Amino acid sequence: MRATLRWAGADLRAHRGEALFIVLATAGIVASLLLATALFGYATNPWQRVFTQSRGAHVWIHTAPSVDAGSLASLDGVTSVSGPYRTAATTVESHGTRASVELRGADGDQPTTARPLLTSGRWLDARTPDGVVLEGSLARALWAETGDTLTLPGSSRTVTVLGVADSAEPRYRPAERPGVVWALPAAVPRADTARTGQVIGLRLADPDDTDYAVQRAVTTLGAGAVTQVSHWQQARAEAQGDNRLLGQVLGLFGLGALLAAALAVYGAIGTRIRGHLRNISVLKAIGFTPGQVVRIFLVQHVGFAFIGAVAAAGLIQAAGSHLLPGRLGDAVGVWQGLPGHTAALVSVPVAAVLFIGAATCLAAWRAGRVPPVPVLRAAAPLGKPLSGVARAALGRRLPPALVLGWHKAFSWRPRSLATTARLALPLLLIVVALSAWTTIDRFHSRPEQVGLAAALTARADEGLGDQRARALLAENPRIAAVHPGVEVAALVPGQTGTIALRGIGTRDDPYPFSLAEGRPAHGADEAVAGQGLLDLLNVRVGDWVRMTVGGRPQILHIVGRSIEPENGGRVISTLLDTLRENDPELQPTLYQLRLRHGADGQQVGAQLTAASKGRLDVHAVTNPADGLSPLRGVVAGLIAVLALIGLIELLTAIGGTVRESERDLLALKAIGLSPRQIALVSVTATGCTALAAVFAGTALGVPLAQWLIDAQGSSSGIGAGIARAPSPLVLLLFGLGAVVGAAALAALPAARAARRRLADTLSAVA
Repeated sequence: MRATLRWAGADLRAHRGEALFIVLATAGIVASLLLATALFGYATNPWQRVFTQSRGAHVWIHTAPSVDAGSLASLDGVTSVSGPYRTAATTVESHGTRASVELRGADGDQPTTARPLLTSGRWLDARTPDGVVLEGSLARALWAETGDTLTLPGSSRTVTVLGVADSAEPRYRPAERPGVVWALPAAVPRADTARTGQVIGLRLADPDDTDYAVQRAVTTLGAGAVTQVSHWQQARAEAQGDNRLLGQVLGLFGLGALLAAALAVYGAIGTRIRGHLRNISVLKAIGFTPGQVVRIFLVQHVGFAFIGAVAAAGLIQAAGSHLLPGRLGDAVGVWQGLPGHTAALVSVPVAAVLFIGAATCLAAWRAGRVPPVPVLRAAAPLGKPLSGVARAALGRRLPPALVLGWHKAFSWRPRSLATTARLALPLLLIVVALSAWTTIDRFHSRPEQVGLAAALTARADEGLGDQRARALLAENPRIAAVHPGVEVAALVPGQTGTIALRGIGTRDDPYPFSLAEGRPAHGADEAVAGQGLLDLLNVRVGDWVRMTVGGRPQILHIVGRSIEPENGGRVISTLLDTLRENDPELQPTLYQLRLRHGADGQQVGAQLTAASKGRLDVHAVTNPADGLSPLRGVVAGLIAVLALIGLIELLTAIGGTVRESERDLLALKAIGLSPRQIALVSVTATGCTALAAVFAGTALGVPLAQWLIDAQGSSSGIGAGIARAPSPLVLLLFGLGAVVGAAALAALPAARAARRRLADTLSAVA
């Protein structure tokens, strides 16, 4: 063992750069996998914790105020209920920020089912009749804390925030879903209007029976009495949201980088074995067993991987929550407090080290088979003869160094193909990472291509009519177009849930939807739908669907699939004129605003609020890419790790090319090539190998990235068609940089090999 360690130490001193690269690559891979684990835990556990501790309701059903919603407590499969609570839709304002809310009447005693978990302050108290409790996401949007005073625009009424609570219900989303404000029943208006209603939560004995329970509830109350349905799967998916996507990206690239690193280690060991055949034979001759030879390489590379894994795990554990920005740091902080944190912190680095160790064993096994007496390398095949293309190129007086280098790279021997494949893998993953970066940039630079043609959404108060609202919007010169519309909840066929039915734009001025399939909706009863709705109803473009809106049936013909980033894609959109055919008195409740190029949405919103004296509630349209801002740093870090792995493989390829050229050195000198031309042969061979890897990585990486991104878009409900590959210029610069960098790295070792003494060359051949 002492001799093994001494030989391993001497070899380490001779290959310090390679050892450093392996340590850094392993550290980057393990860090990526640990961050992916943290994000998965951060995405799932907070909502699950709230749901479990609050004994959350599996289904929330909103009804008209006159319906006997309490009768749902007797349904089979319902173990308990929360409510029913009277509700009223209104708007509150705090620190200059407005939000649409659902005022929910609750008693002074907290319910046992779906109990809001107070994070600050206290619960409702009859001694404070104007006190309210805000749901957590709403409080964050309003920048409101315990003790703050909220105003209700359009009236002189104010309320005081007594506390902030977490809830397992679907969270507040500006201009899409109102936030929940708990208040005493006396504070909730009793008038039976379109803005009042009631809500009840059902806790089920079997959560898998959610759809059946919703169907029974709607049948019991009547389809016309139910205005909206939400369930626990929807709330969980929204709570996980972008965090789960970040975890998937990190996990995917971490595993890909781990595979690339293992292959790079395998190639490095194989190349070093071919370059140290005489040394290994000497070790065998002086008494080393095959197992001891294998252990030499195993101890080295497993040690490198172990150091990198421990360094990454220690860094994430000690300073991850402080060093990492934003959501990544928060995720690590929450993950460190979860029950399975220690097991993951140990198992992920161990698994990575074992995987690299397995690749090391496979390559080192070949070293153990080297015979004690080295065979003459001259007896080995000298490679393939020049091809017809190479001979023709020489006949046309092309530089012989370039022709011979090209021939060496593209002789298509198994060893050359394996080198090209190993180098192509990290390049392929880099192309995928660049595609992810380009797709995120597209959401910001070209929002109209991904279903975000409107930058702002405006909603008018009850006292502001349609004509006056349009006039106020038309007066602003920075607004390019105004599309009036309505958005209502519609019961799906089978009455197992609700979707968003949107009527927006008119036949004379249709809304510019981003279509990935089919055509726009122009005719009567035509509509476009998001991928989430198509999956929910199990329909496709060309089908007819029937839904129920306020007790009235609505039948629409889906003529196109739109890229729909809102509501998980569970949206069907038609013209406002189409909805008016069923309800001629229907008036717009929202206005989608398209801004002129260069206009600032925040500034336009402030101008509209001031011009309307607070009667227009203006919000920026939520961009899904806003939640993915940490992904930019993640992608940049992954590209750095993959580039490091590619550099390891490239140095291995250079070393192999230079060693293989040693036996050709005498022949090349004999035919009159100068040392510079001989060096150019190796540089050309390395550059051509890198060029082949770039072509393979790009040709496979672009379609793979498109498939992965579109698959993620489909699973999230946005739909396929959002992926964008990097521009040809970016790909050209990427490939050019890889090839030029490979040639530059090969220049120095190739020049040294070409100037070796004749005696050294003869010994290498022997």
